[in-house]
Amino acid sequence: MGLGIEFASRIFSRVPKFFPALTIANSGMAEVNEEVKSFKDLGVCDQLVEACDNLGWKNPSKIQAEAIPHALEGKDLIGLAQTGSGKTGAFAIPILQALLETPQAFFACVLSPTRELAIQIAEQFEALGSGIGVKCAVLVGGIDHVQQGIALGKRPHIVVATPGRLVDHLSNTKGFSLRPAKYLVLDEADRLLNEDFEKAIDEILNVIPRERKTYLFSATMTKKVRKLQRACLKNPVKA
Repeated sequence: MGLGIEFASRIFSRVPKFFPALTIANSGMAEVNEEVKSFKDLGVCDQLVEACDNLGWKNPSKIQAEAIPHALEGKDLIGLAQTGSGKTGAFAIPILQALLETPQAFFACVLSPTRELAIQIAEQFEALGSGIGVKCAVLVGGIDHVQQGIALGKRPHIVVATPGRLVDHLSNTKGFSLRPAKYLVLDEADRLLNEDFEKAIDEILNVIPRERKTYLFSATMTKKVRKLQRACLKNPVKA
């Protein structure tokens, strides 16, 4: 059956009511952009600018330069970016900056189609947030369920998960809920928005707050991602 309009609209449930989402296209991994600004010029706070510098990120990548200012303005995002383009930083930096302003547990949930990508995303969050004490929990298959439950009991700021394992913990881990979440990220959405994950994502959307910011990143504009864009974006900005 695939993704329908109703399912797609639930992902960006806030968009028609509040503001247009933003569509960002990133044409290449190593493209040189002479107009790329510094992270500080994009509105990134000093603590995170320093964290970027410590990681060797002297200047933002194209997708970061395009996405971060709009994310900091509170817009939902659909970004087209390949692996290696800096897309994790494009959504992690705005989330961490918002977390600095209003610290709380279970602030953001990031969904990934694979355990390997989920682990990489969590490592990036922890590296960027090392100076501010950011805690992440990774919920993926192949790792002990009890240990993951213990990690959730420590009330991490960021949860990075594959959809099936996240649903497992939502159902079976006492005290764990996504009700506090302010951000939802679907990374590699072209892989997440298919029938294999549809049931799990539908269950996640049933329990995560409708009043949230949503970032969707995809390597390609597939028919399903395009359907989502047509169904959910009002006067989208293309950059």
